[in-house]
Parts: sequence; structure tokens; C-alpha cells
Amino acid sequence: MNNTKKIALAAAILCSAASAMAQEEVINPSWYVMPTVVGIKPDADFGTDKKDWGGGLKFGKAVHPLWDIQIGATHARAEENGFDYRQTLVGADALLMLSRKNFRPFLLVGVGGQRDRMGRPGLGIQKGWSPYATAGLGFQVGINDQWSLQADARAVKGWIRDDDQFGFDKSLNKYVSLSLNYAFNPPPRPAPAPAPAPVVETPPPAPAPVAPPPPPPARFEKVTLEATKMFAFDKAELVMPAPKLDEIAAALNADTSISDITITGYTDRLGSEKYNQKLSERRANAVRDYLISKGIDGSRLKAVGRGEENPVVTDCNQKKKSELIECLAPNRRVEVEQITIERRVQ
Repeated sequence: MNNTKKIALAAAILCSAASAMAQEEVINPSWYVMPTVVGIKPDADFGTDKKDWGGGLKFGKAVHPLWDIQIGATHARAEENGFDYRQTLVGADALLMLSRKNFRPFLLVGVGGQRDRMGRPGLGIQKGWSPYATAGLGFQVGINDQWSLQADARAVKGWIRDDDQFGFDKSLNKYVSLSLNYAFNPPPRPAPAPAPAPVVETPPPAPAPVAPPPPPPARFEKVTLEATKMFAFDKAELVMPAPKLDEIAAALNADTSISDITITGYTDRLGSEKYNQKLSERRANAVRDYLISKGIDGSRLKAVGRGEENPVVTDCNQKKKSELIECLAPNRRVEVEQITIERRVQ
């Protein structure tokens, strides 16, 4: 591959990664099985470049909003003019998902081992295992929550270990694959956001017959905002209206001496640790941005994400996904700390 093609490929990967990271699609973390039909065009050095077919079985899993992994094996053969060539591939692929919507294009790279068996008239049979690397592109199309169709095209570069018997040391086979993917479990369904609690106005205290006592000393107050009320499951956009945040903004606008306010986001344990860390940061920043929109100076606010740390509940072991999500709800929260508020004693 020349330098121009390498630069174009790198640019495409970077652009697609940026596009995918901007999405907030929910992925299915379940393993899926992939019965596969393949078409092969062998390297002519194997004695034939006739197109033929084969099959295989793979298993896959979404491990990140950007990445799927797929492992398994395929076998294909080609025959022409007495030449009999067969190849078995055993390896793992990494799929860079350019989208998580119903139509999901991807780029793929992979490594593994290839077993080549070549029968040539008058020369007997040559066979052996060699390492390979592969690259290609393809797409997935969702049929329903658990079924999808996958197609890809790839080149398989082999480094022949037994080059003394094969007569060459490198090979380049080309494959097209068609798979029907079945996920063992359906994707999690985000729970609907509950209606915001009504704002109850507290009546002012009755006037005292004598001079009111001095206010008590200022104290620190920590406000915990539940993610099930402020955010939808696996989302970082605030659910409006947000009366609790409006109350905090009013207190901060009333006393501009309050500073060094820490806004901390947490998630539950569902999903990968790296993904949950990013989600907790986005939630904390969403609260910070909302307070800034209400006139609070951003230098007074600091947003941090703690991911799955400091869980409120730890004994959730439900098998049903929706019940597990509900049990872990207290762990999905945003905490606003170090707000000094003066309150009068009635």
C-alpha cells in the first residue's frame, strides 16, 4: 500500500471515530453467534485463482460504542485443472463501528492462523500453518432486537512458514462473507424518565413579636441528584424541567461568595468501566452547563466523573435486565458538594 492510500485510510478511520463518539446509541452487550457463508478468490501462486465458496462459524460481542470483536473459523476450497486448494482461517477480528443505528457500516482488521493445503498434479500435497493479517470493510443491518445480517469483503495476507515446499513465502487471498447474526439476549431498554416532582412553595414564617434571632452559622450542604430523575438511563442530557437545579442556581446567585463547588457524576456498574467513566463526566458537565446557563460564573464550578465508584447499593443480582437497572438506580446520581447556604431557624 502506498503512502497516499495509508493517509486516506487513517483519515477515514479518524473521521469515523469522531462521528461514532458523538452518538449516544445504546449497544447490546450480549454475545452473538454468526453462521457464515464465504466466497474465496485464491492467490494464483496456490495453483488456481478460481472463485469458489466455503463456510464457517464465528462469535461476536460489542465491547465499546466504537468496537465489536469477532472470533471464529472459516474453511474454503477451490479446484481447477487438477489443482485442489483448501484454506482454513482461525482468528480474531476487531470491527470499528461507524454507526450504531440500524444500518451499521464498519472497518475491520484481524490476525490469526491459516492452514493451507495445496494439491498439484505430479507434485503431491503441500500443507502447513502460517500467520496471517486481514483488513476489509462491511456493514450490519438490524432485522429485529436479536437478529441482524452482516456482509464484508476483506484481503487476507499470509506469511508462508513452509515456503520451501510451497515455492513462495507470501500469499494474498480475497474473501467476501455473509453472516446471519443472532444475539443471545435482547438489548437493554432504557426506563422512561419519571415525571418531575412538583415544586412545593414553603410559606414564609409568621412574624415574631420580638426581634428575630440572628441566623445560625453557615453550614455545608451536599445535594444528591438521582440520575433516574435528572437523566434517562444511559443518557447525559438533562430531563427538563429541573426544579432542584433551579433551586441551587438561585442559592448561588444570592450569595456570590460561594465558590469551589464540586459537581460529581456517578454511574451504575452496567457497561464497561471506561464507558461509564465518560458517561459520569458528561452528566456532571451537563449539570455544570445548566448552572452556567442560569448566570453562575463557570470559575465557581468544577465537574468531575467517578464512574462506578462509591456505589450506594451493592447487592443487586437480578437476572432480568429491567429489574437489575431499577435496583441499581441509586448508584446513578450526580452530587453537588460544598455549597454554603444560610438558613433561619423557625
